Amino acid sequence: MSEEKAKIPTPPSLFQEDGPQAKLVGIARLAGQSELADTGHLTEYRALQVRSVLNHSTSKRGLPFGKTINPYRGCEFACRYCYARYTHEFMELRDPELFEKRIFVKQNAAWLLRQELRKLRPNEEIAMGTATDPYQPIERRARVTRSLLEVMAECRGLNLGIVTKSTLILRDMDLLKKFAEHNRLTLHITITTPDTRLARILEPRAPRPDLRFRTVSALRKAGLRTGILCCPIMPGITDIPTAFDAMAKRAKEVDASFLAANPLFLKPCSKGTFLSFVRQHFPALEASYEKRYAEDAFVSKAYQKRIADLLAAAVRKYGLGRRRGEMASAREPDATQAADAQQQFQWPDTAKPTQPAQTDALRRRFSA
Repeated sequence: MSEEKAKIPTPPSLFQEDGPQAKLVGIARLAGQSELADTGHLTEYRALQVRSVLNHSTSKRGLPFGKTINPYRGCEFACRYCYARYTHEFMELRDPELFEKRIFVKQNAAWLLRQELRKLRPNEEIAMGTATDPYQPIERRARVTRSLLEVMAECRGLNLGIVTKSTLILRDMDLLKKFAEHNRLTLHITITTPDTRLARILEPRAPRPDLRFRTVSALRKAGLRTGILCCPIMPGITDIPTAFDAMAKRAKEVDASFLAANPLFLKPCSKGTFLSFVRQHFPALEASYEKRYAEDAFVSKAYQKRIADLLAAAVRKYGLGRRRGEMASAREPDATQAADAQQQFQWPDTAKPTQPAQTDALRRRFSA
């Protein structure tokens, strides 16, 4: 950051503080001590000092990965159904809207990841973007996700999946291709609906569906295994057979490696936000949603089976691949390069890095 820009005073917070920091502990204390780095339209960005970026995953949904990476806390895309709003509650930020308006940028992320990868077990799957989008708008300037990919691209035998709604992933095509040469990589582009009007009110700040389909096509042309997540499937809104057929057809047109879908689940942190959306845009469905999700965040087993059957029929019709079971095809057609016998990841011979004296150059990136 230039000397002139270093003297610019810290911008005032857009939101009232949530109470005395002396009462906060753990991640809440770190969040309370975070420095305001920049502001955007109704959004503020804070530099968050963290002790880890590679987290252990625990879930009731039977997810296949054991480790997760989320370069940011909070997400600007403001998806009405987002289940990850609860992660701000860990920081004692209990207003659901703060999840999309107060974004925390993890500091020293690349250095931390390099240390943590050394302790990773062979064959352990890593998922990036499980709670917040790694390519949300602030990534264009902060470049935390790119710094993490730079570290992982040096490795051998890693098993990584990335989930995003953003076209910004194309910026990192060079690193994705380099990573896939010696590791297993699966890219997931979430496209909840091909209907632009519905997407605009459902995912207000995410890229348009047509741009996401183009992103899938570009990644596939680069030889990267890329599929579409049609998630979440919303009862009475996107769960009809014609909707599955239309999505599968579009997936086939862009050569998607697979198409996957899961029904909506509503945690308490997101239930109010989503039901408000239903009340405003689909009032006839409000009572149905209230009843369906009255006692459980998840839909019934019968409904889950119905969705699985509809998806399977559409996938068969258009000859799409499976989300699981094709992991060896990390980069096509050179799949054999990725399938090391024991999947033991290896580092190039370099001196042990020292921890940076200061945070990742967040302000320098903002001021570029």
